[in-house]
Amino acid sequence: MQNPSDLFQQRLREVANYYQHGDVTLGYRRLMDAALDTNDTTIFNAVTAHTEWIETSNPTDAENWVKSTLLLEKIGLAGLKTQKQSGEAILLAQSVKKTYANGAFSLGPVDVSLKRGELLGLVGENGNGKTTLLRILAQELRNDEGTIAYYLPKNNSQYDLRSQLAYIPQRTPKWYGPLKDNLKFTLACYGVKGEANESLVLMLVARMGLWKYRNLDWNQLSSGYKMRFELARTFLRRPDILLLDEPLANLDVLAQQTILEDLKTLSNSLSSPMAVILSSQQLYEVEKVSDKVLFLKSGQPLWQNNSVENDKAEQEELPTGLIVEFETEASRDELQSALRGLLLEKISFNGGSYIVHFDAPTSMPQLLTALGNAGINVIYIRNISKSTRRFFVSQ
Repeated sequence: MQNPSDLFQQRLREVANYYQHGDVTLGYRRLMDAALDTNDTTIFNAVTAHTEWIETSNPTDAENWVKSTLLLEKIGLAGLKTQKQSGEAILLAQSVKKTYANGAFSLGPVDVSLKRGELLGLVGENGNGKTTLLRILAQELRNDEGTIAYYLPKNNSQYDLRSQLAYIPQRTPKWYGPLKDNLKFTLACYGVKGEANESLVLMLVARMGLWKYRNLDWNQLSSGYKMRFELARTFLRRPDILLLDEPLANLDVLAQQTILEDLKTLSNSLSSPMAVILSSQQLYEVEKVSDKVLFLKSGQPLWQNNSVENDKAEQEELPTGLIVEFETEASRDELQSALRGLLLEKISFNGGSYIVHFDAPTSMPQLLTALGNAGINVIYIRNISKSTRRFFVSQ
């Protein structure tokens, strides 16, 4: 495993690379991530001053880069202040089951294992147990069977446990007063007051893209910014496990991508990595950022491991052939003719797109070549061989 200090310097170099290639917005978000890893109030103040300058001066990319270079140097000199180690086992749930009193729905048995720094995507259609599982793991709902073990720094009481778990439901409660004041109050409840409180709150406000909205209240914010506020409030606590129920609901595509990217990068913090479980119906977007994906169908689990260190047994369960979903105006007969030279297993049509199964060793390049040679115009195409999407279309 790479030394955290070396990885910190590598991330600073990546920030510089983003700026140099014109990816200024992404570069600044990554710069702020590095600033958070210093846990240095002086650095936080420098970042918020830089944010205010950007918002009020509307600088060119070149002007922004000049000042950002100086800020990067300060962050590098401050260095990484590591508090927690990524990769540590943090949650192990085994054979968890829950049956509701009327017997209409039963969850499980479900096994969940998580390490610090991992993001688990929890997917499935409505009514298949996602919220039930999250509430059980958040200690809001009692499971009927199975065990749940939390490996947390403080684990002496239920209060210790709940203080290190953060659960954000789909419908968040209304808050009153300015956004910034609410965040300062939250942090004060965790013992951080005075200058340190102001500095860290403004740092998170800047990082979550809330700078222009810091003095607004609930009624003045869109759904997307309300969710960013909830995330900022949660990150102030620096929980060890973050559980999110449908945080992408009611957000536009760009907001969804930004929230997911923030969750991935902040969960991989070098100073305070956390484990994240995220439920959503935005299947493809969630899969992009998840290390593992748990698909629930009628309360029963199906797993997908996207991490580099895939478990061999899990890999053996994955299909060995090629499964592709695509849209085209071509007829089934035209498709079958175009794909005649490949190891075609079956073609199905769901009214909007085709799902085509091939035996191994058919590859995606071979499929694209066959479609191109036949002049088939493809509107949309996606390889779902290793996506949980294949569970939705397996009927």
